Amino acid sequence: MGTDVSWLIGGPQGSGVESAANIFSRVCASVGYSVYGKREFYSNIKGEHSYFAVRVADRIIRSNVSGVTVMVSYDAETIFRHAIDMAQGGDVLYDSALDDVSTGDVRTLDGPFRARLEERLSSAGRPCTVPGALAEAAAAGASVVPVQFGALLERLAEEAGNPRLKGMKRMFNVLGVSLSLGLMRAPRGPLEDAIGAIFAKKPQVAELNKLAARIAYGRGEEIDSPCGPLAGAEKATRTMLVQGHQGTAIGKMVCGCRMQPYYPITPASDESVYLESNQILSVRGHRPGSSLVVQTEDEICAIGMAIGGALAGARSATCTSGPGFSLMAEMLGWAGINEVPLVVTLYQRSGPSTGLPTRHGQDDLLFAVHAGHGEFPRMVYASGDVEESFYDTGRCFNYAEKYQLPVIHMMDKLIASSVTTCPRFDPSRVSVRRGKLLREVPPTEGGYRRFARAEDGVSPRSVLGLENGIFWNTGDESDERGHITEDPVVRAEMMDKRLMKEGRILEEVPKEEQVASYGVRGHTVVCWGSAKGPALDAISMLKEEDGVDVGLVQVKLLWPFPAALLGSLLEDASVIIDVEANQTGQLGALMRQGLGRDPDHYISKYTGRAITCTELLGALRRIVSGKAGKREVLVHGA
Repeated sequence: MGTDVSWLIGGPQGSGVESAANIFSRVCASVGYSVYGKREFYSNIKGEHSYFAVRVADRIIRSNVSGVTVMVSYDAETIFRHAIDMAQGGDVLYDSALDDVSTGDVRTLDGPFRARLEERLSSAGRPCTVPGALAEAAAAGASVVPVQFGALLERLAEEAGNPRLKGMKRMFNVLGVSLSLGLMRAPRGPLEDAIGAIFAKKPQVAELNKLAARIAYGRGEEIDSPCGPLAGAEKATRTMLVQGHQGTAIGKMVCGCRMQPYYPITPASDESVYLESNQILSVRGHRPGSSLVVQTEDEICAIGMAIGGALAGARSATCTSGPGFSLMAEMLGWAGINEVPLVVTLYQRSGPSTGLPTRHGQDDLLFAVHAGHGEFPRMVYASGDVEESFYDTGRCFNYAEKYQLPVIHMMDKLIASSVTTCPRFDPSRVSVRRGKLLREVPPTEGGYRRFARAEDGVSPRSVLGLENGIFWNTGDESDERGHITEDPVVRAEMMDKRLMKEGRILEEVPKEEQVASYGVRGHTVVCWGSAKGPALDAISMLKEEDGVDVGLVQVKLLWPFPAALLGSLLEDASVIIDVEANQTGQLGALMRQGLGRDPDHYISKYTGRAITCTELLGALRRIVSGKAGKREVLVHGA
């Protein structure tokens, strides 16, 4: 049995949980482990509970697991929320100063969770206190290790010669991660390297944190733990540690996106902020240079500016989430009727309305397919992980310009907030294909016809300012030159011209870019987006542990829906299992519509927390053993 550890750190929002998790992830990745981590947080600035779960293994992993191997807790809420989820043989490292805290003392525990926790503790005959919750972890087979975090701070203050550090509780995050790495006997050098990288812009802060790390690491080494040592694994070549939102952002840089207006919204903002901080780029070879990133007053303005950039000839995009995309729907139709190449990166979260603004969901598939009134062509395309998102971003721009239509690139909160190891992005694999973009417009009798009829439905496209390339745009129906018309024959011809593009897309987009098949078996999972990772891991575990082989098909092109291709792939599947992070099974609805075949089972999770491979494994076991109903609803997660 190799290394497979789930590490968790928690604390109040704003207490440095993310920095600690990034240090832990960097250390593990640097010594060769595969890393997959996800951040969970409430929709407030400070105070509410935040935690980061990082899974580390000596083989490729693509998702989190249920159950925690090592938990670091310097506040009571982390103990109350996660001690009951400890794995057998795990370790709870906690601040012993919390022993007198009861559930009633933690005001940020929401009522429903508090009631469930207190009922569980009371039914087990345990007090509703930190020791009571820790006793539940011990009953599950975990070791409970009290640590005096205050004493570690006092030693830090003494060695640093700064008495004020005794009250610097913000240092608990670095103390906690270093303590756990010492317990797991991880190499010490990469820990200090990671701290130096995280605090690179503040050398004095970095040195102070390195001193704190040495003190806590030494204390961790004194603890006898059943957890296997993180001594290192054989490191794959050309790998990197990357945060989820960086895949699309770097993809946009590489494929020549030169304009991205946006309005801030969780979880999409991280991508635009990253783009903005790296928008001044040097030109390499034939690639264009820098990008213009603009924060607008609202989402309507953001998509309008992106459309303007596209009309001027720049590759343009905007980035948003569900409520923002709702505001963009009318302008999406404007882009559709005017055949404007545009990319909208849609980071889904749990709705409706504001919903769960910082939580995960795949709720917006059918919305993306049908957004905007009237009928106009669009593509809806979904990436399954960070690596895919880099290459798919370039494809989405190529699709938008080849077919002159809006492309909605579906992402989600899980991908945006994840940190993972993956192969290094290879820019040489990203092509820039701008379709029928005119560099000059020859004079023609009667003038340039922007919307001239074409066999493939795509007219040669001029940009603003080209001599002889004058054209008109309007939200009304128009003729070939863009002039408004209500003529019934012209209307029918223009509608047919635009919508015939969807048939061309299904004919011309390579099959492997429409649907990714990992093998079809009697039982076959069908999924889209970030459900890919848990599905691949769960299927691998099912085969390794039970000897049961289950197939997997990932749908990437969601509109126009590749019904014929998907139907042919699933001919040999006797049982189809739809896995999604929504309540209604939206991919299943597209399958019923396009294939005339309803999935035999639905596995869904719509709690706002991501599917883990462990709970998906349990659902698959129930299905293949004939013990499951039509719907398997997963509710695990804090």
